[in-house]
Formats: sequence, C-alpha cells, structure tokens
Amino acid sequence: MEVGIDSFVAAISDPVTGVTISPAERLKNLLEEIERADQVGLDSFGVGEHHRREFLDSAPTIILAAAAARTKRIRLNSAVTVLSADDPVRVFQDFATLDLISRGRAEMVVGRGSFVEAYPLFGLDLHDYDSLFAEKLDLLLKIRENTNVRWSGKHRAALTGQGIYPRPFQAALPIWLGVGGTPESFVRAGTLGLPLMVAIIGGEPHRFRTLIDLYREAGKRAGHSSEKLKVGIHSPGFVGETSTQAADDFFPGFAHMFTSIGKERGWPPTTRTQFDATRGPKGALFIGDAETVAEKILFVSKALGGIARISFQMTNVMLPHAKMLKSIEILGTRVAPMVREALVTAD
Repeated sequence: MEVGIDSFVAAISDPVTGVTISPAERLKNLLEEIERADQVGLDSFGVGEHHRREFLDSAPTIILAAAAARTKRIRLNSAVTVLSADDPVRVFQDFATLDLISRGRAEMVVGRGSFVEAYPLFGLDLHDYDSLFAEKLDLLLKIRENTNVRWSGKHRAALTGQGIYPRPFQAALPIWLGVGGTPESFVRAGTLGLPLMVAIIGGEPHRFRTLIDLYREAGKRAGHSSEKLKVGIHSPGFVGETSTQAADDFFPGFAHMFTSIGKERGWPPTTRTQFDATRGPKGALFIGDAETVAEKILFVSKALGGIARISFQMTNVMLPHAKMLKSIEILGTRVAPMVREALVTAD
C-alpha cells in the first residue's frame, strides 16, 4: 500500500498571534513539507485546486513542478484537477511537462471539485456540470492514448488531427478518477478502467464498501483486470507522538476550516465531541499516534476490500509549520513502515 499526503495549501494563521503568514512564506513552507515527505519515504504528495481567497492552489502544476526540482522519488499528483472547468489539452500539456521535469513521477487525479467558483470564473454554466466532466474526461483519455487527436463535442472546439505536445516521460500518464459519494461516478471509473480515489471526510469509511464494490463490478464487466482497478482513499489525517497531542494540535484549525465551510453549506459548527468521535476506530479521521493510525489504516483497508493508496489530507489553517514537518516525519518513518510490514506478514 502507498501512503501519501494531500494539501489544499490553505492560508495559515499563527495560533498565538493570529497573524496570517504571507502567501510567499506559505508556499515556501509547503515545498519544505513536500521535500520532507520525499526524504522520509512517503509515496505521494498531492496538491488540490481551488479558486478561493483562503487557498493558494489555483495553479497546482506550477507548485508540483517546483516540488519536482527539489525531490527525487516521491510521486506528485493533483488532488484534484477540476477538469470540468479546464481545457483537457492544456491539462495534459501541463502534466506531461511536469512528468518530464520529474522524470516520470507525475499523476493526475481528476474530478469535478467540491466547490463551484471555477465555473463562473471561466465562463461555464453550472447546468452543464455533468456533461462538462463526461465530455472533457473523454477527450483527456483520447489525448493520453493518441498524439494526433480527432474528436468533437459540445463544449469545446473540435480537434481534427492536431498533435498534442509534449508527450510525457511515462508511457501512459496515470489518471485517477476522484469521486465523492455518487454511484454513477464509481461506475464510470470502473467502466473506463481508471484507478479510483475516494474522498472520505466524514462518517464511517466502511459504508463506502458498497460503492467500491459497484466500481469493481463495473470494471470487471468492462473487461478490466483487478490489478488495473486500484482504489485509493483521501481522508483527513495527522500523526503525533501521542494521540492526545495529535488531536489537540489538529483540532483548532480543523474546526475553524470546516465551520467556515459549513456556514456556506448549512452544516452545524464542528465540535470537539464530534471530532473525537470521528477519529475513533470506525470514523473517517486518521488522527492519533503512529500505532493508532497504522492500525486504523489496516482496519479500513480490510473493510473496503483492500486499498492501494491512502492519502492524508493534512491541511490545517492554524498548525505551526514545525509541527506539520514533525507529523510528516512520523508518518513516513513509523506509520508507513508498520503498515507495509503488516501487509507483507498477512500475505
């Protein structure tokens, strides 16, 4: 199993002074975090895409390219690319260039995003939410398979055999489909034979087993091998020297971010009681000491029929940089080895 991290590059305020660090300093810290993840042996690092004031990840491939120049082995991916609001030609060119810079370490996780600001920003109609994604995914996959592309659709000018360059370092640029809880999305990923990245940010992960089974069944019906039908999960996570310390460090920023989002979406404020319940053995939050988090990863993987990657959403708007670096170190040097050893022993 691969163990990685995702970041939404949220603006961070000092928990003592309340002062928000500058965007330049925040990005400098992020690159140090990616470099540390590479050094401690983590498998992947993903950067999200948002078009809001409180996030600094509107151009994720630029951030990932900077990270590629500072790292050696870690895979670099989006988390997610909002494909519906972008041009698949440019998306492919950007990630192919990243793949060349990183010498074959680029991956895409494509989806529709959990926010909708990108649609009006780029002149798109939200009524086309589903058709935009389906059409653009179709084009992206054709570009991956063919240098010269013939294609026509509703939302973009036709391609009549133009060449799409550059081509990536890898023979086939990895493309995961990022999904939430819509059954149709799971079936689509299976039918296309794409690896699946499931965002699980609340509730109990084992409840996604039915949807993941739909994905695997759809893939099998479409003739795809089980090795091709990989499942990953993206969930909030943080590791500390003790479970209490990890929870105390992570909760303030977590609660602030989710309460702010909740005001837009009609959610109640995030409470410590709710937070502690969700970081329990069956909840969606992977927050605790190394042993607790490793044990939970193994439990969730078994409940979901086996997962190929877990990516910790570690964004926290009030966490000092030093504590983030320390958590990354524990995740790479203690949690990941425990998980890998347990899986080898089980085999």
